[in-house]
Amino acid sequence: MPEKKWSINASNVSGHELIGLNALVKNSTDESKIGLKGRIVMETRNTIAIETDTGEKIIPKAEAILALELPDGTIAEVDGRKIIARPEDRTKLFLKRKGKREWNAMQ
Repeated sequence: MPEKKWSINASNVSGHELIGLNALVKNSTDESKIGLKGRIVMETRNTIAIETDTGEKIIPKAEAILALELPDGTIAEVDGRKIIARPEDRTKLFLKRKGKREWNAMQ
């Protein structure tokens, strides 16, 4: 039986690792952050660091709506307030809530 893998898509991006994805700040309460784009290089509970052409910029998750480019080229829009958590806790929570159903369906 072929190995089945979890793939990142627009409906489950909040449960995956975000580091390495290209991001665009579509909206923010801080107008100076709107339009920033680059690669996500770090994530904490409350912030995302984006490496831009002019250096690393820290984006508070609670203040931003992000457009993330997924590995297959699709764009997923994510409200930063919905991903406020330590990355390792967010992925565990995803597996606990939604992942069990999806995992069982793949077996």
